[in-house]
Order: sequence, then C-alpha cells, then structure tokens
Amino acid sequence: MELVSEAIAFAVKAHDGMRRKKSEAPYILHPMEAAVIVGTMTDDQNLIAAAALHDVVEDANITIDEIEEKFGKRVRELVESETEDKRADLPPESTWRIRKEESLAVLKNTEDIGVLMVWLGDKLANMRAIYRDFKAEGVSMWQRFNQKDPDEQAWYYRSIVKLTKALSDTSAWLEYKALTELVFGKGE
Repeated sequence: MELVSEAIAFAVKAHDGMRRKKSEAPYILHPMEAAVIVGTMTDDQNLIAAAALHDVVEDANITIDEIEEKFGKRVRELVESETEDKRADLPPESTWRIRKEESLAVLKNTEDIGVLMVWLGDKLANMRAIYRDFKAEGVSMWQRFNQKDPDEQAWYYRSIVKLTKALSDTSAWLEYKALTELVFGKGE
C-alpha cells in the first residue's frame, strides 16, 4: 500500500492547481478515478500506482526518469505506455489523429495485461465524464475538445473497446463498452 500512497501524494502535488477541460473540477479527481477503476481489476500495487500517475509526465512537467527513480521500472513502463508525444511545438488539434494512432499502436502491440488495465482505467474515467457531458449537452460538447469531430472520437474510443477485449470479463470493460455505445452508437 505504501507505493500507492506515495504515488497518490506525488500525483496530487504534480497536478496541484490544474482543472479538467472546461470544468472547475480539480484535475486530480481524474487520475484518482482511474486508480480506483484499476483497483477493481487487480490488487497489483504497481498498476494502481501507475494509474494514479498516468498523466504526470504528459501534463505536469514530470520526467519519465523521475517516475522510474521514485516508483521503479515497472511503474515507469506503465506510465510510459500511457504518455503521448504531445508535439508541443504544434497545435494539439493538428496532431490529434497521429497521437491517437500512436497510442492505439501501443495497445495493439502489447501482450502486457497490466498496460491494458491502466489504459482501461484512464479511458473508462474519461468515458464516464464524456457520457455525463453528452447527456447534458449533446454533440455540442465536442467543441471544447482538440478533436471536434464526433466520428473521429468514435473511431478512437471504439478502437479501445476492441483493443482491450482481453479484459472483457471485467466490470470495467463492460461499463466502458456500454458507455461507448451510449455516446457513439453500436458502430461496426
């Protein structure tokens, strides 16, 4: 439990003052929700810690080497699997598709069930928020995203359903699939 407690404290400090997109909600609630979701699938402390830390490199000026130094190689690998190359020199809306293709390639090419669990924790937390906003605002909610085209968003989130199917016996995967279908329809 010490590893998870340390990861949570580290994430709280790293995300201090940050807010979710177009929201007053403290950002830290997202990685904490992801960690709780991962905790429903496993008691592996490395996976739960990685879920709590999954956005600190991408969004909070923490280096991947710092993660390894403080939390070990396994947590580093898991966080790294979730970290996009944001291409800070380019507008995020112009790099959205390539970043998502690269991210999906990680899922497609992994045999590590832990990577799938951390990903699913993050994406289910996102999909819960998307579903709440979709119910309240409809398709206009996409205007605050880097990718404003709901068809592109559908492609991405439906791809994750397929690529995490190894977890289809978990309530987290079943919920993710159901919410994806509620927001985007059943698709293919």
